[in-house]
Amino acid sequence: MIGDYIARLGIIWVEGQLSEVSAGRGLTYLSLRDVEADAVLKLHAAPGLIDAVAPKIEQGSRVIAQVKADWWPRRGTLQFKVLQIRAVGLGELMARLEALKATLAAEGLFAAERKKPLPFLPRRVGLVCGQNSDAMHDVIQNAKRRWPDVIFEVREVAVQGVTAVRQVSEAIRELDAIDDIDVIVVTRGGGSFEDLLPFSDESLLRVVANALTPIVAAIGHEEDRPIIDYVADYRASTPTDAARRIVPDVEQEIAALSTARATMRQIVERALTYRQQQLSLLRSRPALANPSVLIDQRLVENHALRTALSTRISNKITLEAAHLRGAQSTLRALSPQGTLERGFAIVRTHDGQIVKAAETVDLGDELNIRFAVGDIEVKRSS
Repeated sequence: MIGDYIARLGIIWVEGQLSEVSAGRGLTYLSLRDVEADAVLKLHAAPGLIDAVAPKIEQGSRVIAQVKADWWPRRGTLQFKVLQIRAVGLGELMARLEALKATLAAEGLFAAERKKPLPFLPRRVGLVCGQNSDAMHDVIQNAKRRWPDVIFEVREVAVQGVTAVRQVSEAIRELDAIDDIDVIVVTRGGGSFEDLLPFSDESLLRVVANALTPIVAAIGHEEDRPIIDYVADYRASTPTDAARRIVPDVEQEIAALSTARATMRQIVERALTYRQQQLSLLRSRPALANPSVLIDQRLVENHALRTALSTRISNKITLEAAHLRGAQSTLRALSPQGTLERGFAIVRTHDGQIVKAAETVDLGDELNIRFAVGDIEVKRSS
């Protein structure tokens, strides 16, 4: 019943990477791995069908195959019979990669503003590399040569082949989850275009883009660069270049500190010299050399002002006194007393009326005559 049901299934095209190719009795057995997911299909094909494929397909080849589900009741297994198979050409792969690059660029995964800055001196460095690879040794040795105390957390994984995408992705996620890892380096020592295809896998690229820790890609392939170079926060041309980027050179930093200290010392010394000169100029002024000079000058000025003020007041008093004496003389000359002093007299009647004419006085009237000094009483007798 299972066989009948499966026999009714249609023919489909599948694409993937051959993780296993082995010849059996009358058949060639293949394992086709999904390049983006952890899934494998078991295939079988007539040997002549495989041998006729050009270019030759082998383990690791990217292929596209037309298959039909095939139930093997004796083993109780489901396999797929290959009806047609061909290798995915380099041109086709490159076209797909260009399309993927365009898609990721449109999403902003290549944008400079989303790149995370590399730390000046990381507490710990995560390193994803091949097992006991030259790239691993290059990064570690060159980094320790620059900064001997640098600490690495290494994850040795497959960097090519059918498991590379999964292992590299898992290593990045694991390192990204460690709090004191400040930068992650993903490296391998170059390779052919096909060997580097895992580093252009979309699922791996999205793991890199979503990481919170800055990631340095050091794949070491100048031509046909894998897409991880564009998604990573920094692209190193070689593993050695990655080592130069993740840690500073201790000798250069010491030299820079020495230079900075010398420069600062010169600046401070120049400032002190200038201030000393200014202080000397101030101290050389008479006011600071002998502070009492200012007081003496002010006392002299004050005495001069007081003398001038006293002179002006005295002159003013003298002038006004002369004016007053002149006014007194004028007043005295015009006053009745002055007239009396010149020999004149004032004659008044007994009721105080001034006598201005003799005929106004009758015989026997009593009169008062006022002289300059004193007065007398008289009576008219004739």
